[in-house]
Amino acid sequence: MALTNAQYDSIMHEYEERRSLHRQELEERLQSVYDNVTGYKELDDETASASVEFGKRLLSGERLDRSLLRAQLTELAKRKALLLSEAGYSSDYLDMGYTCQDCKDTGYVGNEKCHCFKQKIIETLYDKSNLRALTKSNNFRKMSDEYYSGEDLKRFIGARKAAEDFINNFNTDYQNLFIYGTVGTGKSFLSICVADELLKKGHSVIYFSSIGLFEMIAESTFDYKAKEELRALYEDIYNCELLIIDDLGSERITNLVTSELFSLLNERDNRKKSTIITTNFSLEGLQQTYSDRIFSRITSNFRVLKLSGPDIRNKKKIAKKESEDF
Repeated sequence: MALTNAQYDSIMHEYEERRSLHRQELEERLQSVYDNVTGYKELDDETASASVEFGKRLLSGERLDRSLLRAQLTELAKRKALLLSEAGYSSDYLDMGYTCQDCKDTGYVGNEKCHCFKQKIIETLYDKSNLRALTKSNNFRKMSDEYYSGEDLKRFIGARKAAEDFINNFNTDYQNLFIYGTVGTGKSFLSICVADELLKKGHSVIYFSSIGLFEMIAESTFDYKAKEELRALYEDIYNCELLIIDDLGSERITNLVTSELFSLLNERDNRKKSTIITTNFSLEGLQQTYSDRIFSRITSNFRVLKLSGPDIRNKKKIAKKESEDF
């Protein structure tokens, strides 16, 4: 699927706002230095004057050695750095800040779209789940083992370790995760934790509920006017670095769904693109519900993790209600 002109302009406007914000922050930091570091503004003015004066002399026809200007500017920079250091400021205090260091908040590295721009496109086109918002409350910092005990705790610890390995080895090892278990045991939470860490590292992530994924495919498949959109949709789903399909089995299971799921798993495997699937189905239930081909593909190419225990969401609701009543 392609961005509309309005969507593209909206994303570019966001980059402009980022740059404007960081310029404003830098101006405020510079004013703080001017106000608190005696002599710094004078050195800054001297730096600007030296460049301007050198330029004027060149324009007037003088033959000048540019190395003399470089040496002068280098000396002024050293004196400014010393003043900052003596005043307790960090060496990078007056460096321009960027939300994305790779593209410097332009959206492009050379003529290529930056990874952050590609993720913006994904979020604009597909992120009905609002993945960025979900990662604020579903991340490793907020993960706790307090609701698990015994064998459930062992499984939780093992699943967390597997998720951490998945993240740490993402750049070097092709891997997939299949996370299954009963309702409310933390499967979706764990998958979003992984997404959060990989987004921070600049990887492209598409997060779909199973219902949302197959509804989108079906809508595009049966709309004869949307052939180009369907082709682009497949390319995005096949090529994103991580695809998360949450709550597999919640969709209405049809021949189309079974066929599309196998094609998706097969194509992503061919391209060595990682996938995470969460489901309430047991492995036996998966085999009975979907084709043997899908069962074989998952059990062969995915690391299978099981989470078990009480419904954590219900426990949290009960605890909140009791706290409010108290």
